[in-house]
Amino acid sequence: MADPAGVAAILFDIDGTLLSTGGASDRAWHRAFAELHGIDVEVGDYTGKGVTDPVVGVTSFRGAIGREPSGEEMARLMALRLQYLPDEVASSAAYRVLPGVEALLHRLADEGRLLGLITGNVEAAAHIKLARANLNAFFSFGGYGSDAPERADVARTALERADLVSGGKLDRKRCLAIGDTPVDIEAAHAAGIRIASVATGEYGVDALRAAGADHVLGTLEEPLPA
Repeated sequence: MADPAGVAAILFDIDGTLLSTGGASDRAWHRAFAELHGIDVEVGDYTGKGVTDPVVGVTSFRGAIGREPSGEEMARLMALRLQYLPDEVASSAAYRVLPGVEALLHRLADEGRLLGLITGNVEAAAHIKLARANLNAFFSFGGYGSDAPERADVARTALERADLVSGGKLDRKRCLAIGDTPVDIEAAHAAGIRIASVATGEYGVDALRAAGADHVLGTLEEPLPA
């Protein structure tokens, strides 16, 4: 791997970048909608990849039920989805850590890199997904979907927390995000940092390059940019 010594913080997306839950998240949403509202809802019919959990919930509710949810309805939906998520992740036969991830995280940790998260998952969901593969210990901070509805603001929050963890010595110009969707690219650039996109999600190398990624990798088995 190329030496990433010039990167002050490396910020990872989760789904499609570090791991795949094999549909566990969608199944947890489906169960929550079914229990609370008696309807079958596939959240992928209403939202795209990379959006935050609160936006997934609101957009799917609006699309499936045909009206805006109340605050109480959203609170119940989000809570019940989180209640079901651990069982769905634990029982998912297709759950997997993506190629190169574990070796890369161990290597970066051994080198003393500052590692964090930029994810659309609410914080609890992020840690549930990472826990099955024992990946939580690599990340001392993050920005989450529970911090802001828009991914750009999530990225900005992650950088603010990176600055706290670094003792106020973060050099944002040297930070690098890693994600697998065009939304990740937009968020990183809006927050003023570079991004290495990895084609382990639903977008291929050409699509990620066309979306404006600073660097594109096939998998995280390939060297990170210096």
